[in-house]
Amino acid sequence: MAETETTAPAAGASARAGAPAAVDPAIAGPAGVPRFGEFVAMMAGLMALTALSIDIMLPALPRIGADFRAIGENAPQLVVTAYVLGFAAGQIVYGPLSDRYGRKPVLFVGLILYAAASFLCLVAGTFETLLAARALQGVANAAPRVIAIAVVRDVYGGRRMAEVMSFVMMVFIIVPILAPTVGGGFLLVGSWHLIFAFLGVVAIAILAWVGLRLPETRPQDLREPLSLAWLAGAFGTTIRTPQTLGYTLATGGLFGCLMGYINSSEQIFTDIYGVGGWFPILFGGVAAALALASFLNSRLVMRVGMRRLSHGALIGFVVTGLAHLAIRAVFGPPPLVVFVALLALALFFFGIVMPNFNALAMEPMGRIAGTASSFVGAMTTGLGATLGWYIGQHYDGTAAPLVAGFAACGTASLALALATERGRLFRATR
Repeated sequence: MAETETTAPAAGASARAGAPAAVDPAIAGPAGVPRFGEFVAMMAGLMALTALSIDIMLPALPRIGADFRAIGENAPQLVVTAYVLGFAAGQIVYGPLSDRYGRKPVLFVGLILYAAASFLCLVAGTFETLLAARALQGVANAAPRVIAIAVVRDVYGGRRMAEVMSFVMMVFIIVPILAPTVGGGFLLVGSWHLIFAFLGVVAIAILAWVGLRLPETRPQDLREPLSLAWLAGAFGTTIRTPQTLGYTLATGGLFGCLMGYINSSEQIFTDIYGVGGWFPILFGGVAAALALASFLNSRLVMRVGMRRLSHGALIGFVVTGLAHLAIRAVFGPPPLVVFVALLALALFFFGIVMPNFNALAMEPMGRIAGTASSFVGAMTTGLGATLGWYIGQHYDGTAAPLVAGFAACGTASLALALATERGRLFRATR
């Protein structure tokens, strides 16, 4: 489908029976939407709650494992994996609900449930209870992620949506830079329980902001009856749209690389390279490459186009992963500075690919943006969490599983992009 550059024109009345149209003009944003800067910050805040929920935990994983006497050195990684799996499962629900009842009511339910789950994590008496509460926290936080993407799609389309998503990602990525330091700060003054108290307060603050400043972006006349026939038609349309399905799977493969890195980063930097208290700084420095990529993408995407930027960056990601693998095979484990440089370069390319692939997956889904956002989010997160768990659980005291995972998942994503575009990358579109 061609990339469009304008904000969304008004949509006509929606079909009330049968499957929704596969391709539909973007839905017009309502009056009262905050100005561009606040809108981007608000959407970034909704999405950043996920990154905060994951990355703020990293410095606390060894202490959580010690407190609960978790079996095996890789067991604390499950605190991250349980959250992400819950996050993946929850996303399939909120999109259809928001298409039926509107964005804001569903968002409010998710944020309230997230705050309650944070309290359950705070008082968990066993490791199993903590994992269950983390999974519930993930289910709840699926709502802000799905609703944020759907709201952006309600208001913008085409390259403009990719530009907005780049700004959102840029703000969103600041969180991984700061989150481990924030988590480490809580550990200096108290226990890891303070982290969950903080997460609950953040959720309540975002709830108040959205409630006061964001209008409903799903018009009443576009809301569909929540029937099995409509849901089957909506999900069927999403799955049968090659652009949406192909870029969703490709995004999931790349997300698996990021989750593998997040799962094993503390062990790699601390156990292999012995950085000790420097871990949050190094983690943040690598994450800064993502922020830089998102900024550059936001400046270039309107002129260059989503496909040209993302396809070139994906090739760069694959080449970097294969080069890192070759360096390990020929010279052995690289020194810290080389490892960090290669990792940062890979994540720089990752930061260009992700907002464009997300926008390309959502582009044909204007009328069913909520349901499509659920499908895209659940698939990418579920696939990414599974691949990231597999990579992380194969940590063996070396970075080899992570490097091999980057190369393998990147290559698979490139193959998926090629198949989606029928062998023609870099297509120029209007």
